[in-house]
Amino acid sequence: MQSTLRERALRLLARRDYSRFELTRKLAAHGTSDEIDALATQLELSGLLSDARFAESFVAARGARLGGLKLRHELKNRGVSRELIDQHAARDADSELQSARALWLRKFGTRPVDARDYAKQARFLASRGFSAAIVSRVLKDSLEDSPEDAR
Repeated sequence: MQSTLRERALRLLARRDYSRFELTRKLAAHGTSDEIDALATQLELSGLLSDARFAESFVAARGARLGGLKLRHELKNRGVSRELIDQHAARDADSELQSARALWLRKFGTRPVDARDYAKQARFLASRGFSAAIVSRVLKDSLEDSPEDAR
């Protein structure tokens, strides 16, 4: 049983990085919790399983589309420790603002025409995990950058 559990774990890890929490959850139906925990520890010691590597690749893959709040939330849900989250999901305000602005330009590209449109655009950015301050700056900058007669 142990060899097939190990093979299953290696097949999963060959596709993408997993956090320890995710991998143990995926293997839960295929072995006892003691077997899975021992295997996860063995994989961590051999360097095949790493929460730090998972967090780094997760942030690299989704960082441009998600704000810091959502990145932190998703990493926490995947069982990554707070220290690793702080280390990998920490972004400065300028890069967060640039990501939000780029996402806003791809999705909307035009300034909000009324309060309803403003709310729609703000909800979109907030749902991607950008803070209220970042959302406000992106939409305020869009109103200031556009000429008033561009409606």
